[in-house]
Amino acid sequence: MRIILITGISGSGKSVGLKVLEDAGYFCVDNLPPNLLRALVATCGEEHTDTLAVAMDARSASSLLGLPADITWLREQGHEVKVLFLTAKTDSLIARFSETRRSHPLSHRVFSNQNTADSSTLTECIREEREMLAGVEEIGHVIDTSGMSANKLRAWIKGLVASEHAPLTLLFESFAFKFGVPLDADLVFDVRALPNPHYDATLRPLTGRDAPVQAFLQAQTDATELIADIRGFVEKWLPAFKKDNRSYLTVAIGCTGGQHRSVYIVEQLAQYFRPVEHVLVRHRELD
Repeated sequence: MRIILITGISGSGKSVGLKVLEDAGYFCVDNLPPNLLRALVATCGEEHTDTLAVAMDARSASSLLGLPADITWLREQGHEVKVLFLTAKTDSLIARFSETRRSHPLSHRVFSNQNTADSSTLTECIREEREMLAGVEEIGHVIDTSGMSANKLRAWIKGLVASEHAPLTLLFESFAFKFGVPLDADLVFDVRALPNPHYDATLRPLTGRDAPVQAFLQAQTDATELIADIRGFVEKWLPAFKKDNRSYLTVAIGCTGGQHRSVYIVEQLAQYFRPVEHVLVRHRELD
């Protein structure tokens, strides 16, 4: 059975992800207590279900601590298990809760030593939830949905689902340092030392996907050497990540605005690795 577990920070898009999987033909269960996971898989097996998607959140945080052992057990039974951990920056989460006017799942939690609901602010709830789920985040593929529209998240999840049979999916992501390092990055490379096409008035409105910008950077010896260095590092350590049973490896390339240099280098790296690896590309600021 192919099993995808979706968890992460409240407001980061778990319901959107689960809906995508449902449309892809997965049997989906939302907000399942983790201690029922093995029983659910056994039942689905009896019903000859081939694909299963399960969403879990902070309301079951205490039992989520046993999730790594459950995943190990499921894999030993021959199931293919992948974990997606959705997260976002705090300001993005606050904006989403404000737009939907929904309360955080932990905002009404009642502590065992008091009879009134916790009066924590939204920011405190998010901080507490991050601490509760820190152990789960380490075993999943992190997807940073900060500033990402629902449609873009759907497309991103679809790309991940399409790669479910690949032993490892290599994700190259461009970003702007001025908007922060992506939370889902496994490896981060800074390419701001390269000449910036932004200062050429004819190149400024273009992106690293456009031929004039590509020609400008191809003429820079430093750009060619930097791409070769990054490529060599990824090639050297990719077998180790595969041996570590990684399903995904996200390589983030950052420049100042996330429009020219990082986009160009991501496209070059993707072109190089695509013939031998399953590759996905994301340009955070362009998207």
